[in-house]
Amino acid sequence: MLNNTTGLLLILLFLHFGLSLKAQEDSKDYIEFNDRKNVVHGVYLGLTGHYGELKGIPTYGLGIKFAYVANRKFEVGLAANVLQSNQEFITVVDIDNKLIGAYLGAHLEPIFFSKKRLNLSLPLFIGFGAIGYVTGDGDDFSEEFIDTEFENVNNIYVAEPGVNVLFNISRYIQLEAGVKYRFTNKIDLATSPIKRLNGFSTGIGVKVGVFNMGRNRYKKNISEKE
Repeated sequence: MLNNTTGLLLILLFLHFGLSLKAQEDSKDYIEFNDRKNVVHGVYLGLTGHYGELKGIPTYGLGIKFAYVANRKFEVGLAANVLQSNQEFITVVDIDNKLIGAYLGAHLEPIFFSKKRLNLSLPLFIGFGAIGYVTGDGDDFSEEFIDTEFENVNNIYVAEPGVNVLFNISRYIQLEAGVKYRFTNKIDLATSPIKRLNGFSTGIGVKVGVFNMGRNRYKKNISEKE
């Protein structure tokens, strides 16, 4: 009985190894791939410049953001923006009225058509900061008046939804261009006619990082086919 069992096991082992060798030879006719649906991770640092208007006067801004990209479909991170506008609150020679603001907050951005070279996204910024303005040291006003009236600062709360077009140059660099609308709370700066910072702005930017840290290392290109 033992001899028969041993013989049967040997036969099964020989069949197993024979089929394995056959399968390995046949597999050379096919492209190897990993069909697991892994989540693709990414992270980047982005820099943007934007242009808009307040009371018909140009407003320039600069933004920086650090974000995590989940499966090339959604971004979440932190962003900071600064803006400046040369407003004419008073029309006196040698008196410059520079409106300056900065705000920090959360960056959220769902991405569509993420597997294409050209993508569409809907970024949203929600945060808070401060806005104020300064003047030049003109002789027309006393230092006390300038200090108390013209160097005024208000807190602001900001929400900026937008629409972006993303262009994937490589796995490490992405360009973006789009338009957004800024909503803020009401402000009350001394002698200023501006009550809110609401308005459209357009911008362009670049993102540098690794957008596909979990790419499929087992997938073979057609050129690698044996």
